Amino acid sequence: MTRSSAPRIAAPLAALAALSLLAGCSAPADTPETEDQSIVFWTPQTTPERLAAQEEVAAAFTEKTGIEVEVVPLASADQDQALVTGAASGDVPDVILHASTQIGAWSSQGLLDGQATTAVVDTLGPDTFNANALDAVTIDGEISAVPSDGWSHVIAYRTDLLEQAGVEVPTSVEELAEAATTVKEKLGITGLAFGTQAGTASATEGIQSLFQSAGCELVTDGEVTIDSDACTEAAEQFLTLRDSSTAGDFDVTSARAAYMNGDAAMLLFSTHILDELAGLDPATPATCPECAATPTFLADNTDFLTVLGDEPRQYGAILSYGIPTGANAEAAKEYIEYVLDEGYADTLGVATEGRIPLRNGTAEDPEAFASAWGELGIGPAHDRTSAEIYGAEFVTKMSEGINSLYLWGMGTDDATLAGLVFSQGVLANQIEQLYNGSSPADVTAAMKAAVEEVQAGL
Repeated sequence: MTRSSAPRIAAPLAALAALSLLAGCSAPADTPETEDQSIVFWTPQTTPERLAAQEEVAAAFTEKTGIEVEVVPLASADQDQALVTGAASGDVPDVILHASTQIGAWSSQGLLDGQATTAVVDTLGPDTFNANALDAVTIDGEISAVPSDGWSHVIAYRTDLLEQAGVEVPTSVEELAEAATTVKEKLGITGLAFGTQAGTASATEGIQSLFQSAGCELVTDGEVTIDSDACTEAAEQFLTLRDSSTAGDFDVTSARAAYMNGDAAMLLFSTHILDELAGLDPATPATCPECAATPTFLADNTDFLTVLGDEPRQYGAILSYGIPTGANAEAAKEYIEYVLDEGYADTLGVATEGRIPLRNGTAEDPEAFASAWGELGIGPAHDRTSAEIYGAEFVTKMSEGINSLYLWGMGTDDATLAGLVFSQGVLANQIEQLYNGSSPADVTAAMKAAVEEVQAGL
């Protein structure tokens, strides 16, 4: 059911609007440059509620500037061909909200106006953005898209269960593996639930997430390095974590269910879990034994690791705004500047738990948007905030996590290879050897050979 976004964003929006006015970022309506103009905006946020919320943002922009916005729902899987076809016919959208993994291919085909998006970042201030996110969208020294928001992996853990097992909160993948093993031995439940089913997308994410956090690089300057010592150690720790399950291999859905049922002490999952743990999503209710009497039991007894290691590299996803070559660049730039400033709270409120800001604040208040995110409602009803449920310290930790966002190959010439390895599930297709007794060194050697086969086809 579509709901108005006003209750969930009113307070943070008012604060951000004030910041925008102080910064002098607002443009007067109906200037000669924008009068009677219109733009087309493609968005992968296609559910009815999310689409309605984005249309509200567009309407506010139109009221402010006079520029009409046509919001077109288009899934990421359909954007690639549609953009290529549109470019060939000269009919392209003016703004696209897209994944960072699409940037490399689009830029190499000349489909993005990097000068226009670089200008947007310069106007808003490069220092106000997540540095890792800017790296991810920078191709050949040019900012090819403007980072908007994203999600990252977190490790949710039961504070009460770790205490029962006498386990300290882990700070690295190695410590995580040790803690998970101890929980299984002492409590007889799964230590860490996460995607491990060989050959699946769930395992693909789990491998990249944990290998990255252990300091493993897939490829460096064109050389495939998945067989390095760091990666071999990561494979060993991955196996230990996989073996901490008391229920066999998990996919994403069954891993979440194990934690929601109280059958796992820790869970590797995206930030989309935040509302579910708090009992705010009727479609995914908390089902632990204590949850019937106390619906907030899991949230009350859960804390989060948002980074691992001394140099954290958190797996996640980045959404960015691209301006296609041949678009109405001036109006497009004005729209992106609006949705990343005065309209930012409304934009993030479309799906708060999965849209964490990649622009942290303004020059005047460097943490303005990160703080405002914590005051946005989460869950289908948007009636409680993450700060209210998990505390102000949690919001700070989430900011640390999203600012540590990292993907193999991002912002380098290796991005295309890394993207193909991920999309084709190359590493997940090799992981079963590890389960069947092959040594970690042999498995990472097999992974290297498989990655090099993909590389040879580029």
